[in-house]
Amino acid sequence: MTYENLLKWNKEWVSNTLKEDKDYFKKLSQGQTPPVLWIGCADSRVPANQITGTKPGEIFVHRNIANMVIHTDMNMLSVLDYAVSVLKVKHVVVCGHYGCGGVLAAMSQKQFGLIDNWLRHIKDIYRTYAFELDMMQDEKERGNRLVELNVIENVYNLCKTNTVQNAWKNGHQLSVHGWAYSLETGIITDLKVSSNSDEKLGHVFKFENK
Repeated sequence: MTYENLLKWNKEWVSNTLKEDKDYFKKLSQGQTPPVLWIGCADSRVPANQITGTKPGEIFVHRNIANMVIHTDMNMLSVLDYAVSVLKVKHVVVCGHYGCGGVLAAMSQKQFGLIDNWLRHIKDIYRTYAFELDMMQDEKERGNRLVELNVIENVYNLCKTNTVQNAWKNGHQLSVHGWAYSLETGIITDLKVSSNSDEKLGHVFKFENK
């Protein structure tokens, strides 16, 4: 595949799309009101729209290595604030995927370069759940469980943000969810950690009303 191919395929996609709806791009250019913010992995095999069967304009997307919600990541926080405060999304989904290279790298004792600083957040999650994870003899099973735990902890991190907490305090009907996608089956698993209030937060993370 070359970059010339990408440009060629773009023109073909435009042509085919206009055959179905001649006003498609005109309508798309008038604005966006997506109900969902997707925080997913940068892995090229996990495209949000394709695996959820949605169209452009229906999901607002942020992706990084191993779908992380880190309190010092101004990129992610800016996307979150815009999605919640301006676009008024109703759902924020953290979606990980089994076999995630970032998670598997964090499980190892190897050095990978600059990304080691990013992966340390996942290593901290491993440390928190070390008793459970170290009991697993099968490495694939352990990796899959760490993928799930990484999603769960990052859903919790979302709830800790002032953006999400202020939305709840202001009566914004906002829910956060944690999912895990299987590359082997194409199926998304709901990890059942959804939240729409700060009830599950430790008191030290709850912000007082302004």
